[in-house]
Amino acid sequence: MKSTPHPARLSKRTQYLAAVAFLVLVITGIVALLLSRPSEKKSVVLPVTETATTTTSTPEPTYRLEEIGTSVEGRTIKAYTFGTGSIPLLFVGGIHGGYEWNSITLAYKLIDALAGGTVTLPPALAVTIIPVLNPDGSFAVTGSGERFDGTKVRTNVTLGEGRFNANQVDLNRNFACRWQATSSWQGRQVSAGTTAFSEPEAATLRDFVNRTKPVGVIMWHSKASAVYASECGSGILATTTSMMKRYATAAGYTPVDTFDAYEVTGDAEGWLASIGIPAITVELSTRNSSEWDKNLAGTRSIFSLFSD
Repeated sequence: MKSTPHPARLSKRTQYLAAVAFLVLVITGIVALLLSRPSEKKSVVLPVTETATTTTSTPEPTYRLEEIGTSVEGRTIKAYTFGTGSIPLLFVGGIHGGYEWNSITLAYKLIDALAGGTVTLPPALAVTIIPVLNPDGSFAVTGSGERFDGTKVRTNVTLGEGRFNANQVDLNRNFACRWQATSSWQGRQVSAGTTAFSEPEAATLRDFVNRTKPVGVIMWHSKASAVYASECGSGILATTTSMMKRYATAAGYTPVDTFDAYEVTGDAEGWLASIGIPAITVELSTRNSSEWDKNLAGTRSIFSLFSD
């Protein structure tokens, strides 16, 4: 005869089995839940390290661009200013437009060199470049009142073509230094306008100079392979002589105190001298080259003169 389990002992065993079964069910549920979830990838943040190909860019030097006036035909006359020093210098190209187009390309070469950082300014200086004072005269020969490709300039330019503004006035005879209505150029009679500063281009330079008060002005021309001092009846300023000698020596041009090939009236450099501003006329050797290396050396000599 089989014995019957004791009720109390059966109850404990049943409880134990039930607990085990419940635990198994819970674990199974958790495992199933985990398996049913989509897998997640952990994002790992790696430290940034420099490699041999890493380059550090240098910010380009900045400049201030101003539209300072317009020509007879409405073309803009621009001025580019580099540096923030307390000593202002001014360089001017293209007063005789397309007839001396290489003075314009020289001005833009200096602008590009300063903007690109290949030429640097002493901290004391603020240098302004007016690349084209006579944009109408430039347009007549180059097809552009501003920048142009020097290789595409017409080769059949006639004597004096593009030299004058759209009113056929020689701008370098339109300034208030011994001005008269007619003047001369290479023995030819040229118009100097109706009054001093009658032409908008000449008035633009006058107003800019009066506003910015440069301590020295360099006017680029061609062609005589010389550097001329300026005066207007009161003798040559001492600083003008220093500028002339420095630039001529550095660039390899001939320094000339006084232009005496023929009488000149109403020139911009003479007017600058009359108001106490030293100015020189830099005449390139040809009309088809900027003579960049020579004029860069001359320009740097001027930077040194006013910053030493």
